[in-house]
Amino acid sequence: MSTGRIIRLLKKFYVRLRIRAAGPMSRAFLYSRYYGIQFGKNVRITGLIHPGSEPWLIRVGDNVTLTEGVVFHTHDGGTWVLRDKYPGLNIYKRVVIGNNVFIGYRSQIMPGVKVGDNVIIAAGSVVTRDVPESSVAGGVPAEVIKSLENYERKALEEGIYI
Repeated sequence: MSTGRIIRLLKKFYVRLRIRAAGPMSRAFLYSRYYGIQFGKNVRITGLIHPGSEPWLIRVGDNVTLTEGVVFHTHDGGTWVLRDKYPGLNIYKRVVIGNNVFIGYRSQIMPGVKVGDNVIIAAGSVVTRDVPESSVAGGVPAEVIKSLENYERKALEEGIYI
């Protein structure tokens, strides 16, 4: 193994170690610094996320929570099948997450998706199209399940304060 490769692997290990050791409120700074993701204020990242191969195409608003295993896709890897016919063909699209958003465990956000303000994305969802503001979405592919107002009503009925 070449010295250059060893150095790159050590840098990658160092970055992942720093991010893992950081608290949920400081991880956004590190993802921004090392990967180029654009974050707003008060972003909480509760575990490791996967920023994809073009993280500079990701923009996250204010007051957002990203949970463990959230994956951002900023390109369509399927163009590989067409490479013999169209060498160099790629599709890249921006991912935009609005303000006051919660994205659940191991959700995937696909290329070109815009998530509106005041949105909850259920755990394990695959978000393939835009999610309108003030809604709750989930599933594979993700669909709007209910309004945020309905979710709030149910949370107040069933929730407990700790």
